[in-house]
Amino acid sequence: MNTKINEIIAQLSTENISEERKAILQPLIEFIIFKVLNNEEIRLNFICTHNSRRSHLSQIWAQTMAHHFGVKNVFCYSGGTEATAMFPKVAETLINQGFEILKLSETENPVYAVKFDENEHSIVCFSKKYDHDFNPKSVFAAILTCDSADENCPIVYGAEARFPIKYEDPKKSDGTPEMNETYFNRSLEIATEMKFVFENIKVFYKNLLIFK
Repeated sequence: MNTKINEIIAQLSTENISEERKAILQPLIEFIIFKVLNNEEIRLNFICTHNSRRSHLSQIWAQTMAHHFGVKNVFCYSGGTEATAMFPKVAETLINQGFEILKLSETENPVYAVKFDENEHSIVCFSKKYDHDFNPKSVFAAILTCDSADENCPIVYGAEARFPIKYEDPKKSDGTPEMNETYFNRSLEIATEMKFVFENIKVFYKNLLIFK
């Protein structure tokens, strides 16, 4: 794991997560535990309207935390109700937080390779609809990261579970003096909650081994 990312993860305090937010995250934790118990692959598709900001941040941090806490067979994806482009400030923010990001194409919807560890596969990021061929067609959990996606996707076809875990859109700060801080903090907020999720999976797994 990249040293800077490790340092950031160590500094994230899950104790600051409210009981209300923990209750929202708990069904996702239970879904992943069920998959772990049954030795099944864990496919998580993070969905927001444009697949440009929150869904990518969630996908990347979830995959990073799964690796950090040693939770195996986790495959994270993202999508939108429509395709636009991953917003450049998302990549810039993640680079500042320790990720290595390579822009693979110069198009209206660029493809990025995101690395959290030099020996792990890159996370491939670009804006796409949630049912794009790049994403799983069935046996996955849909995590709705915004109100619009939650309202517009009452049914996510192929999903075996659906979890509304919403974050405030950092887009509201675009073009303002607060933009850098807003994106940085939203990324850390998502990272903290994904740390809570996968830290709980690790604790469960350790307890399972003790009592076997």
